[in-house]
Amino acid sequence: MTFRRRRGPLGPTIAIVVALGIVVSVAASVWTEVLWYQSVGYEEVFRTELLTKVVLFVLGFVITAALVASSLVVGWRTRPIYAPVTPQQQNLDQYREAIEPLRKVAMVVIPGVLGLLAGTGAAGQWKTYLLWRNGVPFGRKDAQFHLDLSFFVFTLPWIRFLLGFLTMALVMALVAAAFTHYVYGGLQVQGRGERTTRAARTHLAILLAAIVLVRAASYWFDRYSLATKDNRLLTGIGYTDANAVLPTKVILAVAAVMTAALFIASIWTRSWRLPAVGVGLLVVTSVVVGSIYPALVQRFQVRPSEKSLEQKYIQRSIDATRAAYGIDGLSTTPYTATTEAKPDQLRDDAETIPGIRLVDPIVVSPTFKQLQSVKSYYAFPDALDVDRYTVGGKVRDTVVAVRELDLDGVPQNQRNWLNDHTVYTHGFGVVAAYGNQRTADGEPVFYEQNIPQTGPLGDFQPRIYFGEKSPDYSIVGGAPGAAPREFDYPDNSAAGQKNTTYSGGGGVKLSSIFRQAAYALKYRELNFLLSDAVTDQSRILDHRKPLERVERVAPWLTLDGNPYPAVVDGRVQWIVDGYTTTADYPYSRLKEIDNATSDSTTATSSAVRPIGSGQVNYIRNSVKATVDAESGAVKLYTWDEKDPLLKAWSNAFGNTVLPMSQISGDLMAHLRYPEDLFKVQRQVLTQYHVTDAASFYGGQDYWEVPEDPAQEARNVDQPPYYLTLKMPDQDSAKFSLTTTFKPVGDRQVLSGFLAVDADAGSTAGRPSADYGKLRLLELPKDSQVRGPGQVQNDINSSNQTSPAFSLTLSQFLNNARQQGSRVTLGNLLTLPVGGGLLYVQPIYVSANSTSSFPLSRATVVAFGNKLAWSDTLDGALDGLFGGRSGATAGDSGTGSGSTPTTPTTPTTPTTPSTGNAALAQALADIQSAYDDGQKALKAGDFAAYGEAQKKLDDAIKRAVAAAPKGGSTTVTPTPSATATTPSPSATTSK
Repeated sequence: MTFRRRRGPLGPTIAIVVALGIVVSVAASVWTEVLWYQSVGYEEVFRTELLTKVVLFVLGFVITAALVASSLVVGWRTRPIYAPVTPQQQNLDQYREAIEPLRKVAMVVIPGVLGLLAGTGAAGQWKTYLLWRNGVPFGRKDAQFHLDLSFFVFTLPWIRFLLGFLTMALVMALVAAAFTHYVYGGLQVQGRGERTTRAARTHLAILLAAIVLVRAASYWFDRYSLATKDNRLLTGIGYTDANAVLPTKVILAVAAVMTAALFIASIWTRSWRLPAVGVGLLVVTSVVVGSIYPALVQRFQVRPSEKSLEQKYIQRSIDATRAAYGIDGLSTTPYTATTEAKPDQLRDDAETIPGIRLVDPIVVSPTFKQLQSVKSYYAFPDALDVDRYTVGGKVRDTVVAVRELDLDGVPQNQRNWLNDHTVYTHGFGVVAAYGNQRTADGEPVFYEQNIPQTGPLGDFQPRIYFGEKSPDYSIVGGAPGAAPREFDYPDNSAAGQKNTTYSGGGGVKLSSIFRQAAYALKYRELNFLLSDAVTDQSRILDHRKPLERVERVAPWLTLDGNPYPAVVDGRVQWIVDGYTTTADYPYSRLKEIDNATSDSTTATSSAVRPIGSGQVNYIRNSVKATVDAESGAVKLYTWDEKDPLLKAWSNAFGNTVLPMSQISGDLMAHLRYPEDLFKVQRQVLTQYHVTDAASFYGGQDYWEVPEDPAQEARNVDQPPYYLTLKMPDQDSAKFSLTTTFKPVGDRQVLSGFLAVDADAGSTAGRPSADYGKLRLLELPKDSQVRGPGQVQNDINSSNQTSPAFSLTLSQFLNNARQQGSRVTLGNLLTLPVGGGLLYVQPIYVSANSTSSFPLSRATVVAFGNKLAWSDTLDGALDGLFGGRSGATAGDSGTGSGSTPTTPTTPTTPTTPSTGNAALAQALADIQSAYDDGQKALKAGDFAAYGEAQKKLDDAIKRAVAAAPKGGSTTVTPTPSATATTPSPSATTSK
């Protein structure tokens, strides 16, 4: 007698526990997502996206699984009762025997697995479906088929997906049917075809006919897809496409229908001969008519006369491209730039010169950090932002940043879950500096600064709970009357800090043990259940980065890579530009969007990134979004009310985009023309500034964006710059976004200057009339005006002297680079003033030490073939224009009498008490090192200057160590009588 060993309960128990764990984890993830969308008021977005994905997945799964399962079942049930006695079938007997024990399982598993794959692919097309379902007319027809453009943008992509999906599902069903019939003897692939059973023949013939019919439909709709086909000359239909490819697609569609009929006929003829002949003819036709014939037309008819034959189609592409990228309203002005600099030449540009931005937001981030971070756990992005604020009754170009929390700056011995997620929860304050001013020491002139906040921006909510550097999640809030737990900002109290309790109303309430457990599962953190810092009054703030929050509530938008903060109506708001894009606009040139939006800033900065990936041939800045830095509230505002894509998405998501009329005047004043849209447009304009088809074909007037000459890395484009300037046809200076062009190739001369009016005005609900107006100054083709590359070369090698320095410019730069200091070249700005082009570049110098930061030491200007430099822009301009430029930049002697430029958290007196000898000695050493550095800088001895900076750095560290705990020591060395060059100030915090 044999005994069967009983299975223990361990295996099934483990399997059940694992399955339950997966189900609970998935449920927790979905629930926390629902809670998050409810907290921001966009549950309709989550519901619409999820429901659409589920429906498409189910349909894709059911259709594919049904086709494959039906093929397997029909093949099995219609098998011959007795398999034919042939050597081939005898060899298959062993496979049938091996398959039989697994047959029933296989008939479920195989369709299920293939259905899952197909359903997943179908769910991924949820955006395509929603656009098709909610599409609206463009009101414009294409030139070839005379169909509204909405057919190409909304309908055709969905049709292409359906045809591709059906082809895939039918092919899988055909393979399953052929395999089953073959294994069980219904299909004979050797010998005479009559050995195939009627059932197998009928089954396979129907599937093959369906596949060929779908192929016929694909041939027919391929005609319309030619409108977005990319080639060497253009995107869209060319001469060969119109006269050879389009007719052949019709022929192939008809041939495919006839071939499908032959497969159906084979059910009665009981022979594969006619369908085989039909397939052969279809293949031959597709090769001869579909490939060889168009190639012959292209080679022997088009190429010899390409310019004349393609002219109509090139013009069509030019017009469509300019419309799709929003550059059809470009105003082009011929500009014969003078290269001669004369006294008083800038008199007519007196309004533009004060708007020249001397503070480079890409360079001065370390300066902001050293002077305004206050503590090591506060940080600024490595690329700051440019905005406008009204200060003293005047609109000022401003370099602005928020003081964000950086957990990496928290001392390691204080890093733990409780501190990271319940104590250090937010940043504090806004820092703003005049864009066109610097102090006598070369520092930015801050007008909004310090902790607590001081400045002309008034009383606003300074706490930054949502930002680009915010932690993944923080747990905030507490019971009424409870002691504040969150660190707010440092002060001079006995505790050394102020605490606060979050009251912003954002985040998800952790009001029950179930919610706490769900987030414990989501973040794999038991402290949600164990810590007394998590109560039913707590809230969790997560998904905190502005771009991420907007992307989650508007997944259909392509977002600008540079969100920027602004103080709006008493609150700090992050402003994010959103784009609607497509690659299906007929005849418009396709562009790689990530390449088009890359430049030297995106290459060197982590705060600014290229947008998206893939190709586009239509883009609109359709949405302006805001994210509240305290509450995290996200608002989407309509910006392009005519955009059909925005209308379609608004229909799909229940009008979650607010009307433009709800934009306040204060918010409108901080909206600007977006950089990434401008980058894409300037890339398109390198070719499509040419509007004549014949000239476009020749390509002799193509341009390119110059490389950024201020960067050591090559092959990176110069970024566009925000400047306040007046173009020749403007009545007054406007906040603008600018860029330059040079001819394609090695010739480093200027060929064009592009500016767009970036100022939206300050009227609630309505942008200014000129906002978004593109103006192009086009220089003559034989122009010898130097481009940025030539000007930078002139700067680096100039022997020009300056009354403010005892060295030539090249000596100043070379000595600083070689002896103990670092030179950083600021943005090389270009401005159309004085009847020509003026270049301006600030030069920053910093010591080679860990605590050093760049200070603006000189300003270089160039006009025509002449170059000048000085310690101020006014001095440089006067030197350039014969001692009298005719305009005043207003930077001479800036900083004297200005507001303090160092943090003023409640500080200890700058003069130490008599009992603190160490601090007194450190301060004396700071003054001594400062004076030594000034003398060395004046004499051009940069080796001695570097040594003085090291001594200064050491003295500052000793002052930090000796400063009273919890306070700060602010040291401003007194300039010696012999010091005539800008000098640094030192700020130490404890």
